[in-house]
Amino acid sequence: MDIKAKVEELVDEIRKNPRMLKEFKENPVPVIEKLVGMDLPDDQIMKLSDLVKAKIDLEKAGNLLKGLGGLFGK
Repeated sequence: MDIKAKVEELVDEIRKNPRMLKEFKENPVPVIEKLVGMDLPDDQIMKLSDLVKAKIDLEKAGNLLKGLGGLFGK
């Protein structure tokens, strides 16, 4: 399994569905398990969940920074 590609796929899937995004923020593991569709050990599901969370947060931070682009004249 290509982890980077899987994380991108999961992030895309979660972000396009507002209800799923809300569920993911509240309890990420069941959402990841549902989307992956295979039984993975708990430690792998947790790592995958952490990677997806980090990617979503990073994109959110990037979007916020873009909005500040002209704030300091740059």
